[in-house]
Formats: sequence, C-alpha cells, structure tokens
Amino acid sequence: MKAIQISAQGQTRILDLPKPRLRAGHVLLKIAYIGFCGSDLNTFRGLNPLAKMPVVPGHEVGAIIEARGEGVPPHLKTGMHVTVNPYTACGKCPACLNGRPNACEFNQTLGVQRDGAMAEYFLAPWVRIIADNSLGVRELALVEPLSVGFHAVSRGGVTDSDSVLVIGCGMIGAGAIVRSSIRGADVIAVDVDDSKLAVARKLGATQTINIKGRDLNTAAYGMSGGRGADVVIEAVGRPETYLASISTAAFTARVVFIGYAKEKVPFDTQFFVK
Repeated sequence: MKAIQISAQGQTRILDLPKPRLRAGHVLLKIAYIGFCGSDLNTFRGLNPLAKMPVVPGHEVGAIIEARGEGVPPHLKTGMHVTVNPYTACGKCPACLNGRPNACEFNQTLGVQRDGAMAEYFLAPWVRIIADNSLGVRELALVEPLSVGFHAVSRGGVTDSDSVLVIGCGMIGAGAIVRSSIRGADVIAVDVDDSKLAVARKLGATQTINIKGRDLNTAAYGMSGGRGADVVIEAVGRPETYLASISTAAFTARVVFIGYAKEKVPFDTQFFVK
C-alpha cells in the first residue's frame, strides 16, 4: 500500500508499505479522507518539538471498516463509516489516575510520536474507533479538529449570556465559534485574514475583528460594551495572542488557551493592571 511520510524537515516521500495484518482486538480501516493538521504542517517545517521523524502524518481520519479482528464487538461492522481517537492513555500517570486520560503524560498522538493514518489502510484498536453511519467519511475527518474547539468551550463554561472572544479562525478556532454559537453566546471572532473572518460569520460569529493594523483591546472592549469578553479562547499559540487573551478579558472572565506557544511568553506585571 502507499503511504506518505515526512522524512525530514521540508521533505516528504511516498512509501510502499505492506498492508497491515489484521489482529485480535483491532479493525482494519480503508482510509477515505485525512485532514492535514497545523501540527502536521509544523512537523514538515521542522517546528514541532514533539514529532519523532521520520513519521507518517495524519490523525484527522475519515475511514470505512474493511475487516474486523477476533474480539471486536458486534456493533462495529464492516462497511461502517468511522473516525479514530488518535491519542493514547497509559492509565498510570497522574493525569490518567485523576480521570483526565485526555491529558496523559505519556500520550502518543498519531502522526506525531508514532506513525499516523495518511496511508491507504490503517490498523487501529477497536476501543479507539468512533462509528457513525449518519455522517459521511469526509465529515468524520472533521470530528477530531472540531472537538478540540468544542472541548475548549466546555472548559470555558460558555453560556448564552456570555460574550466570547475567539482569537484565531483556523480549524480549531472554528470549532470554538460553532460550539459557542450553539450555546447562544455572542461570539466575536478575531483574525488577520478577511476570508477566514467571513467563514467565521457563516459559522455563527456575530462580530469580527481583523486586527491587522488595529488595536485589539480597543476593538474588543468596544464590541463587548466596554467590559471585555466573559470568555476568551486563544487558538493561535503565539506570545502576543497569549497576552492579548488576558488583556481583553473582563474581570472574573475565563481564559482558555488552546494554541501552544513555542516561544517564551514575556511577563510584565504592569500588563495585568487594568
């Protein structure tokens, strides 16, 4: 079977690999769609410190069950549309023991610390399979990235009385916009790209801010009635957006950081005096 591998910084190659052999407790998937995540792009650029190269990328999966191994529950049938939970949990670290397996200290994400699913076929443990024939395989490839934004909204406790500022309108920010809108919040979307902001409006943002050449504090406070946002969701991962998240937040607001800042965030105590 064919697979795509990121072999080194800025380099990819097509591999000829053996088709995975079916094992007990596993399902063989025929891959239909794979999303190319920002983390995959950073791996290609040599900017992902977690990636172990060479690596086959791909953790946003839309697939069809090709075959079932021994011990797979009967509700998972061949031909079903599925996606894959791309993370692992050791069950022994503090996060796992505290009921937070999603934050496992020793997690290995598909396409990052171990080979992912950007191939013709992929073998996965049945416990990591999420099946839903009401969705197409293309839609299922969007489940993982959208769920990140959905989770951020849940962690932020967004309600229908909140003003929510979402900084960054990529795929992850889009999930936060959709879920906040569904909860009835007033959503302010922030980006430097007008085309992304146009999509944000279609997804439920009631107001948008293109911060290119503008002061975000002034714009955000103006759109939130001078109070600041009740919830700020940061989906970029840059030091300046980390700081902007705090400066645009109202008193007693909730701030959720999704983006991973690769540079040290400067700390200035005067910054926090309002």
